[in-house]
Amino acid sequence: MAIRDWPAAERPREKLLNRGADALSDAELLAIFLRTGYAGRSAVDLARELLDEFGGLRGLMETGQQRLCRAHGLGKAKSAQLQAVLEMAKRHLGETISREGALTSPLAVRQYLMAHLRHRQQEIFAVLFLDSQHRPLAYEELFAGTIDGATVYPREVVKRALSKNAAALILAHNHPSGVAEPSQADIRITERLQRALALVDVRVLDHMVIGDSAVVSFAEHGLL
Repeated sequence: MAIRDWPAAERPREKLLNRGADALSDAELLAIFLRTGYAGRSAVDLARELLDEFGGLRGLMETGQQRLCRAHGLGKAKSAQLQAVLEMAKRHLGETISREGALTSPLAVRQYLMAHLRHRQQEIFAVLFLDSQHRPLAYEELFAGTIDGATVYPREVVKRALSKNAAALILAHNHPSGVAEPSQADIRITERLQRALALVDVRVLDHMVIGDSAVVSFAEHGLL
């Protein structure tokens, strides 16, 4: 049965307008985005199939373009739209941090870093450079490694901080294993970076380790 033949209160779009987006299931939200299904299958049916194929919304949103294009019912146009939605979410979080400041919106910082790093298959070491009011100047991924490590060069971090005229920064890296627990190597490199950056009056406010579903903050755990 086509969605237009459903009772009005059960149609995803009308349900969203009347009750708000949080009242919808993942499949219903995705169906609004998809708009149409295919022969014999409604947009909600297609949404359920895609969520099952990719393991949920996260899996769908983090899948590469080539695989998305091969999925039945998507194609290049919808794949591009999905990637645009994810990028808009990242930029929204970035604007939230810029407007409110990194220290007054810690949840947005965590979400921002998770959106950039959680899905990566190799370890990435990134830096969020901040001004004297702790507003972001830039986010940069400085070093990339293997599945279980990345070599970090303090001199390069100092050079980038000076080039941005940064007053402070937040370090971040992901653990592709999914476990956010900091290693002894993580602690040692953080100490080296603190010492190097202190020489040019740049503060390390935090180092966040990004896991599959959690973020561990060095500052919150007394590791800074």
